[in-house]
Amino acid sequence: MTDLSIILLNWNGRELLLDCLASIETELLGAGALAVQTVVVDNGSSDGSVAAARERFPFAEYVELPHNRGFAAGNNAGIPHARGRHVCFLNNDTLLVAGGFETCVRYLDEHPEVGVVGPQLLYPDGRKQNSIHNFPSLLLEVVPRGVLEVLRPRRYPSKRFEHGEPLTVEAVLGACMVVRRDVLERVGGLPEEYFFFLEETDWCFQVKRAGWQVVHHPDAALVHLHGASTKKRVPLPTRIEYHRSLYRFFRKNRGPAQERAVRGVRLVKLGLGALLLAPLALVSSSQRERLAGRVGLLRWHLAGRPADWGLSGVRGRADTQVGGVGTGV
Repeated sequence: MTDLSIILLNWNGRELLLDCLASIETELLGAGALAVQTVVVDNGSSDGSVAAARERFPFAEYVELPHNRGFAAGNNAGIPHARGRHVCFLNNDTLLVAGGFETCVRYLDEHPEVGVVGPQLLYPDGRKQNSIHNFPSLLLEVVPRGVLEVLRPRRYPSKRFEHGEPLTVEAVLGACMVVRRDVLERVGGLPEEYFFFLEETDWCFQVKRAGWQVVHHPDAALVHLHGASTKKRVPLPTRIEYHRSLYRFFRKNRGPAQERAVRGVRLVKLGLGALLLAPLALVSSSQRERLAGRVGLLRWHLAGRPADWGLSGVRGRADTQVGGVGTGV
């Protein structure tokens, strides 16, 4: 029986994909501790990713989609091919660390109340990355997250504190989620109404609503390269897309009244921020960029939040790496 099916999503990330598959081959296939299946889902790449990977790593199965379907839909396309007792959604800008997946699988086997386990994500130099999400809330909109992390570290866990044991959390990052198959059969795949941002957070919300726990496991490590950041490449469309996803989360899970309240809070913050930045922008190019971003977001709001503004407008550009390259934003 297959213990773990890894669904590895790729979009124009040839070198990232090859390195990730090499780490799977080294850390999992040779160890023999787990029976592993690897399913590469390619989101319509044009850089020869699949041909190169298929030649070097014939152990993997390949699902080729005709076009970029986005992060959630791309991952979901791999689920019908997964045969494992558990399934891992894995970004291709990751490198496995010895024992990490074994730890996650063992934890799921020993804790039937847990539906999802996320590892501790690391930078290549060993520094910790944020690996935990909280669900968006009105409190988080008006109180700086850093304040809440200090005042209520159990309620708002973060990388600033050490976690000596597995920790029940609201959500984990989508770079790597190890999931009990029963969860997929009951809850379904990632919500495809999101193009980018918060799809894994919304999904963890549904998992917890269905009665399972979501756990961050600090002893299971995974290197997350976090390199080809969409935020750095197309900053304004990225910020627009985040706001679109944020409002969608509130509308779906908190109700239209809270969505309207959050939109109002965000507009006030953007307006005040633009006023404060305007004098600084006269003497600093970096502040001019920040001001341009805030003004662009204000324009999007005031124009009625057009659907064609955001990452959907740049999804065809090979250098943006949106919807399945697996890079951090």
